[in-house]
Amino acid sequence: MDGQLGLSGDNSAVPCLVEQFNELGSPDSLTDESETKPKAPIKICSVKAGGMMSLAIDNLGALWMWGNCPQQSSGGEGGFSFEGSFTPIPIWDFYGHTVVKVACGSEHVVALVSAGETHKGDDLVCYSWGNNSHGQLGLGDKESRLRPEIVQKFNQDSPWAVYEVACGALHTALLAHKKRPYDTLESVCWTFGLGDNGQLGHGTTRSALVPEPVKELPESVYLVSVDCGLFHTSVVSSAGDVWSWGMEKGLGLCPDASFTNNEAGDAISPLLYSCNGLIGSKFQDPVQVGCGAAHTVLVAHDGYKLWSWGRGRSGVLGNGKTNDCFIPSVVLWPPLTEDFKPEELTTDGKDDKVAEKGDPAKAAETDKRLSLAMEEMTLLQSKLSIMERYASILHGSIFGKPLDEHDIPVSLKNSGTADIAKEWEDMLESADRSKLVRLEMFYRNMLAGVKDKQMKKRIQEIVKECLQSSTTGK
Repeated sequence: MDGQLGLSGDNSAVPCLVEQFNELGSPDSLTDESETKPKAPIKICSVKAGGMMSLAIDNLGALWMWGNCPQQSSGGEGGFSFEGSFTPIPIWDFYGHTVVKVACGSEHVVALVSAGETHKGDDLVCYSWGNNSHGQLGLGDKESRLRPEIVQKFNQDSPWAVYEVACGALHTALLAHKKRPYDTLESVCWTFGLGDNGQLGHGTTRSALVPEPVKELPESVYLVSVDCGLFHTSVVSSAGDVWSWGMEKGLGLCPDASFTNNEAGDAISPLLYSCNGLIGSKFQDPVQVGCGAAHTVLVAHDGYKLWSWGRGRSGVLGNGKTNDCFIPSVVLWPPLTEDFKPEELTTDGKDDKVAEKGDPAKAAETDKRLSLAMEEMTLLQSKLSIMERYASILHGSIFGKPLDEHDIPVSLKNSGTADIAKEWEDMLESADRSKLVRLEMFYRNMLAGVKDKQMKKRIQEIVKECLQSSTTGK
């Protein structure tokens, strides 16, 4: 509709080739005076998609944009509007520089660009342009910009070296560390723009017109990735810690989320999400975090494992279910289906060819066993998920908080069995007054409920006996 697909015409339900990239050269080649010199082919290295726009960085560091692009309005000087561009157009403001990173929100763009012609170390400068209705450009005001302008907090002379950028619908997040020389490898998350749902992580719902640090994140960590949903933000550290904040406890646009009364609402400060399971509370070897409108996905184990949480509609969490999940769950990856089985190759010295599969009967038997194993694993995983959910609900009802790995008895972790009576006694011994009061209230409510049910059943029995006696008397 607005050209964000990079082609003219209607919407498309299947991938379409953006043919203009095959026809164009890089911005450098477009200004080359030598017509005898062959046009350099473009190779796209990175892409980003926003609300109604698309962007791409090519192999020479040029930035291309299409879809809903900022344009000079017909109303006169200073006018600003968005018009659909159906083919990629270069952003000439960065000619002679290298665009390294780019992100876009609903109607704003933020780019990290080299100070010189090429990118060297910590020389990136932050630029922003587009809609600035809530200060999401970080320029100190709410005036929209037609062309890129430098975010002064991260200009060439800044002591901060910015290295990651992400945009929500109406807010922006950046990762930066102190420029060399510095004693420790620590970084800070900076956010600005709309803060109504706590998506800035500043401890308030106030919006910010300039970059401000998320102060409640630990100081002695190095953040490797950041991303923004529509109204929430997530970061992950090199040590495997993940924090989220914003709408619905940092889950994003998830209005059906259900929490206990003392936990409901938006998270205006970072919440630490732990990795529950045998591998410990941290996510091992994290790579990247990504946010959708109402869910978050984390790549860990150097890319060999995926975790997800948030709203599960349409199977977006990839854990085999459509239920919402408010704690990280393992994505079923890699998929063990026929389409994803790698073919074994062998080389005879001349040509590569597919290795012979061997005895067809043995291959069929192996496939059958794998299929049965997969069915059993899926069943066990479903049962485990139900048990985890039941345990979490029960634990939350008793103790007022979700079940955490630290709440599991040590004896059960070490031996697989637990002395319930002893563990209960130890728990009561170590509990503070507020915890004991909550346990007493839970016990009284449960006992009152049991007595109420008993009374109702007794009344029903008496009424039934009276009716039977009345019928017999007649």
